[in-house]
Amino acid sequence: MAMDYDLIVIGGGSGGLACAQRAAEHGARAMVIESHRLGGTCVNVGCVPKKVMWHAAQLAHAAHDARDYGFDLALQGHDWAQLKARRDAYVARLNGIYLANLEKRGVTLLRERAQLTASQSVAAGGREYRAPHIVIATGGHPLVPAIPGAELGITSDGFFELPARPAGVAIVGSGYVAVELAGVFSALGSHTTLVARGERLLRTFEPFLGEQLAEIMRDEGVELVTQATPTALRRDAAGQLRLELADGRHLGPFDCVLWAIGRLAAVGDLGLKNLRIVRDSMGFVRTDAFQETNVSGVYAIGDVAGRAQLTPVAIAAGRRLADRVFGGQNERRLDYDNIPTVIFSHPPIGTVGLSEAAARHQFGAAVKVYTSRFVPLYHAITTQRPRTMMKLVTAGAEERVVGIHVIGPGADELLQGFAVAIRMGATKRDLDDTVAIHPTAAEELVTMR
Repeated sequence: MAMDYDLIVIGGGSGGLACAQRAAEHGARAMVIESHRLGGTCVNVGCVPKKVMWHAAQLAHAAHDARDYGFDLALQGHDWAQLKARRDAYVARLNGIYLANLEKRGVTLLRERAQLTASQSVAAGGREYRAPHIVIATGGHPLVPAIPGAELGITSDGFFELPARPAGVAIVGSGYVAVELAGVFSALGSHTTLVARGERLLRTFEPFLGEQLAEIMRDEGVELVTQATPTALRRDAAGQLRLELADGRHLGPFDCVLWAIGRLAAVGDLGLKNLRIVRDSMGFVRTDAFQETNVSGVYAIGDVAGRAQLTPVAIAAGRRLADRVFGGQNERRLDYDNIPTVIFSHPPIGTVGLSEAAARHQFGAAVKVYTSRFVPLYHAITTQRPRTMMKLVTAGAEERVVGIHVIGPGADELLQGFAVAIRMGATKRDLDDTVAIHPTAAEELVTMR
């Protein structure tokens, strides 16, 4: 039977778009099927609008520090609605740019819901389309707890719909989404409570990062409630929200409660069972090293596959897949080791490679760690003096750098170059032999003793 396309991508997020466009550059006939706005989570309810809000929060912090630098500022509050309108207009422009890019490369866009019906067949818009290669790139969605009243709260998706800043907000969670949104709310004037199930924030990261962030957030007025497992969310007679915990504690009142407890693969009506596509215990689509599922010719990339749920990872996986399948690069695939990531908290956190614990598990006694803790120059004359902290993890006699972890101003920007160094196998001696740029925070990574 004739094929309609060489490639069908289900999902118009960052990974799906990157895959389809790269395939088209290699000469493939490609189709993207997407029923919602182009750009997926990242562009519409993730990285891009979040970073806009992060910049607003940074300005709020700068305004607070301005007096220490000799400025006499008279702030008239913050106009959340204006910021939202400008942010949303920018996102809409990006949606249009994505559409133009598809048209430029000759990629067909179908605005429909899609369902897998066979290994080479997808149903959408009342008909079936066939292709020898099908990519699942449907992303994920926020998890909502199965407790009474959970529907009274919002998720990170709802955060971007808020027409006004809530005066009091509780964020349930301790991962990167929770700490990022808590930082925004707090900086822009909301009384913010962060409700964590365990004792530490950012439990999957190097421990000192979460510990230092918690200390800084408390100093900036965020209330941290730990060892807290919500059992119900209720609205009181005054219309305020109150959170009930398993140990009997009651939190509130709040104007808004936001769930930031994790994400699930968006595969609800995709038809995975029709092809018997295997998923892991968390519901993510299981793939091999080349992003292929257990069904030949069907692949999964990005958040739906559950590995390193980051936009650049989805883009890289999609492009490499297209290079391999349509570009003749038979061994082309994404290496999931040493993927750098940044948490846009206040201050930001940057991390790449192994934690100290993971390094010791892998290399044993051959691990040597270097640390630095200092007040960055920006805060040398400010009232608040949060410390920047860094850790360099090395392994072997040559002290090859296997991990870098930073919290402090500039961590987000300095990490990219050091991630390249780790990928190239840099050693501690290589860093030592690099002339420092002074005065910067980054110089600490090449001057540690």
